[in-house]
Amino acid sequence: MSDERALVLGGGGVTGIAWEIGLVHGLARAGVDLSGADLLVGTSAGSVVAAQLASGVPLEELYAGQLRTPEGEIPARLGYGMVLRYFAAFALPGTAERKRARLGQAALRARTVSEAERRAVFQGRLAERGWPERPLRVTAVNAEDGSFAVFDRDSGAPFLDAVAASCAVPLVWPPVTIDGHRYMDGGMRSVANVDLAKGYRRVVVLAPVTSAFSRAGRPGTQLAALDARSILLSPDDAARKAIGRNVLDPARRAVAAEAGLAQGTAVADAVRAVWS
Repeated sequence: MSDERALVLGGGGVTGIAWEIGLVHGLARAGVDLSGADLLVGTSAGSVVAAQLASGVPLEELYAGQLRTPEGEIPARLGYGMVLRYFAAFALPGTAERKRARLGQAALRARTVSEAERRAVFQGRLAERGWPERPLRVTAVNAEDGSFAVFDRDSGAPFLDAVAASCAVPLVWPPVTIDGHRYMDGGMRSVANVDLAKGYRRVVVLAPVTSAFSRAGRPGTQLAALDARSILLSPDDAARKAIGRNVLDPARRAVAAEAGLAQGTAVADAVRAVWS
């Protein structure tokens, strides 16, 4: 197994999935194929894209899927009240795990759709695929105690459930049950968990969102700590406009994917300098 190149994909809702797929597809069209990474790290929305790339789903198919009218997705919005509860959980004293556990307890009590309904969404996204052979790390947070979890093919966690857990935005979606424990969005530890690429020589990070509750959780901060040739890509002005204010709105998928495609073409030379 090579430890040369790692692709890290961060969280950012359904529009983040679309933007990342568009960007990767645009880069591939320009001759920079990120899908051949030696390691894929996925957090939240990025876990869906990482899982699909690691499973060998053709980029053309992934991109075309983002352009179609959304089916099987459940529209949602992260309201201001929810955001305030996030800030309250992290503002109070305590260790990082304790802060995440506060939010996790709120997530466990929240009224959301059922786990079964949410799981059906991922059955559509991943078609019940099992863990791929390629190195893939999917992040989540234990909602009960705030501990960080990294799932891979050796973890014993079902593939589909691991990805669903990574995308379980607190207060919006239900925590996902794996081996008797409930897990929520891996972005509650870091929006991209770039530090999981430690040891790889070339690292590309796609981060639809770059803000974090702490400086240590920001993709840029974590990337700077790696001894690697690297680049961090986030949505440009056109992509931010396409994504809009609600990253959980499936109706914005197509325009977000198209913006990602255009941005991928524009940044191809800069990414090539890192990746090739």
